[in-house]
Amino acid sequence: MFVIATAGHVDHGKSTLLHRLTGMWPDRLAEEKRRGLTIDLGFAWTELGGRQLAFIDVPGHERFVANMLAGVGAVPAVLFVVAATEGWMPQSEEHLAALDALGVRHGLVVISKADLADPGPATEQARERFAATSLAGIPVAVGADLERVRSELLALTDRLPVADPDADVRLWVDRSFTVRGAGTVVTGTLAAGTIRVGDELEHAGRRVTVRGLQSLGRDRSAVGPVARVALNLRGVERRDIGRGDTVRTPGVWMDTAEIDVALRSAEALHRRLMLHVGSAAVPVQVRQLGEAAARLRLARPLPLRVSDVGLLRDPGEHRIAAGVEVLDVRPPALRRRGAARDRAAELATGRVRPPDCARAAELRAMGLPLSGLRVGEWLVDPRWWAGRRKCATAAVRRWADDHEIAAGMPLETLRQRAGLPSAELLPALLEGTGLQVADGLVRAPGAGLPARVDKAVRTVEEWLAAEPFRAPEADELAELKLGPRELAAAVRAGRLTRIADGVVLGSGALDRAAGILAALPQPFTVSDARRALATTRRVAVPLLEQLDARRVTRRSPDGTRVVVSPG
Repeated sequence: MFVIATAGHVDHGKSTLLHRLTGMWPDRLAEEKRRGLTIDLGFAWTELGGRQLAFIDVPGHERFVANMLAGVGAVPAVLFVVAATEGWMPQSEEHLAALDALGVRHGLVVISKADLADPGPATEQARERFAATSLAGIPVAVGADLERVRSELLALTDRLPVADPDADVRLWVDRSFTVRGAGTVVTGTLAAGTIRVGDELEHAGRRVTVRGLQSLGRDRSAVGPVARVALNLRGVERRDIGRGDTVRTPGVWMDTAEIDVALRSAEALHRRLMLHVGSAAVPVQVRQLGEAAARLRLARPLPLRVSDVGLLRDPGEHRIAAGVEVLDVRPPALRRRGAARDRAAELATGRVRPPDCARAAELRAMGLPLSGLRVGEWLVDPRWWAGRRKCATAAVRRWADDHEIAAGMPLETLRQRAGLPSAELLPALLEGTGLQVADGLVRAPGAGLPARVDKAVRTVEEWLAAEPFRAPEADELAELKLGPRELAAAVRAGRLTRIADGVVLGSGALDRAAGILAALPQPFTVSDARRALATTRRVAVPLLEQLDARRVTRRSPDGTRVVVSPG
């Protein structure tokens, strides 16, 4: 199917031309029929040369330009009508300015009412006006010659770009209504993707189901692009969906309320304008960034992607202020001095550098290519990744220097120092660096003890060599300046074994104790163990509890123990 919108000044014969081409009057509303004036969008279709053509008829009066823009926002081609009796008129100019701002490149000009006036002057006016726009060079036909019009329309369909049937669906709603017995129905132009009966789509963060699907008045099981479609939806009330809303593939679109855009054919921009994109019309605050770019703050979020096109309009002055192309849907803050100037320079190139690190789903939602180094669900720039790795290893070394007896650098601290958006990236970042991750901490393997701690631990080791199970008393440890942090570092280094808070023995104390206890008559008591180990209850009780936990010994209900696995 090929979808074409009309354009042109009021009463230049757009609806009449469509009636002659299709046999259908596009006007739907009773007021339109009574007044003979198109107010809202109308629809008609026909078949030419075996091809289906669907037309969106738009109003030509200046009061209904917003309705006109809702009709052309998602359409790749235009049928532009100029009356021979009046020639080029104000709404002809505004409609052409809108089409040029949107970057529409395909179309056909038809000179209507040629039976009432010479079509020559209107033809020359149209060619002159179109010459400096995106529609320069499109053919011109006289409406009285319907065969020529049909022939040019067929030729136009040959020039239209092929839409992607596998793309993510984003249907801009241009009408919504209720059908008795069916419920909510919405219509729009499907520009890309495929919709099937039974599909789950998303609207305003909620899932809706396609319970019925029509195109050109016929029930369909599936419709691909480009096509006019009507969806019967389950899961949304008519009052909750309307023109300017979307139904779309779930989970792959990102609503944004702030975008950076390139400006096309920009005039002096006011601070407040109306952004027209798809079928939506949203007030925006404009911050111009150089001559060819701007930051727009939208009054409500829209599901936009990089390369989307729209236009800025001043409804008060009835003029098109600029065409826009979306460059960034997640723009950076402009807080630091000079940030706006730097951003303007970047936007002036027409391209914005993609994020160095982002989830693949986020890049897809932004409309950016899925390129880079894959790290789980993330895509990263390889050079940036290598820089982050170097930064991380240096940060861990500095931390070790500044915290000589710490267990290691906290993962969250390292994430911040390395500039990563998520801690889940750290294990992959640290691969191959030799750094170890355990218990939420990062440290270098085999990190030695500081000299002062090493000297104190050697003293304890000498004591324990003579009396292996006589743990140093608290005052002895205090005199050596071995507090909880120093003792913990010595245990991590494998120099001491922690038996209980403030109670330490040598590195092989548990295995040595198991061997001694295994030689006792079984079962044995705590007192038996204390005497065999030549120690005190302060040491014997927690030591036996550790052996119980390791299933080296087993405690009976009467308090005695047996060695079940001496190692």
